[in-house]
Amino acid sequence: MASKLTIDEHKRIGAAIKAAEQRTAADFSLVITPASDRYPLHPMVWAGFCSLTLAAVVAFIWPRIGGRSVILIQMAAMVVLNLIFDFPPIRLWLVPDRIKRARAEHLAHREFAAHVQAGGISKHRVLLFVSTGERYVEIIADHETHAMVPGGTWDKIVADFVGKVKAGRVADGVLSAIEACGAVLETHHPAAKS
Repeated sequence: MASKLTIDEHKRIGAAIKAAEQRTAADFSLVITPASDRYPLHPMVWAGFCSLTLAAVVAFIWPRIGGRSVILIQMAAMVVLNLIFDFPPIRLWLVPDRIKRARAEHLAHREFAAHVQAGGISKHRVLLFVSTGERYVEIIADHETHAMVPGGTWDKIVADFVGKVKAGRVADGVLSAIEACGAVLETHHPAAKS
């Protein structure tokens, strides 16, 4: 899901959001983020563990090596490994899936709350949240909208989105998810006729 969107795809997505919002009285938002957290602790912990292990191996293989030399090797390994492990794809690989999922879910709900706080007059809101680093997608709706929509509707939209992304069609996945969310909102919260 790490595929970057082109300028043209951004324009198409913006137009799709605008079209969906015009067909409904609800507010619809899309958030795409490269990662839901910086995860600063994980590279440091892994670098520390690996440098300690390396120091132990060096001390075992060369028992006559001095303590200062082992500490210098350990410190150098810690710095180098921390730099390597801080590279975003490696950093995300080091973080356990349950933590990545929890952080992505937490950010999705914070984003929804922020959109509610900053939102306009509509009390009906839907947020399509995508975190590419964690490979996480969630649709969050206000309580009333969620209750009106048949069970499994949001899950089907997410499953279709994920299927398109796995096929390498990220922009198509986003566009179809926007269209599907717009159709649901148009059904349950149609735009006021002028």
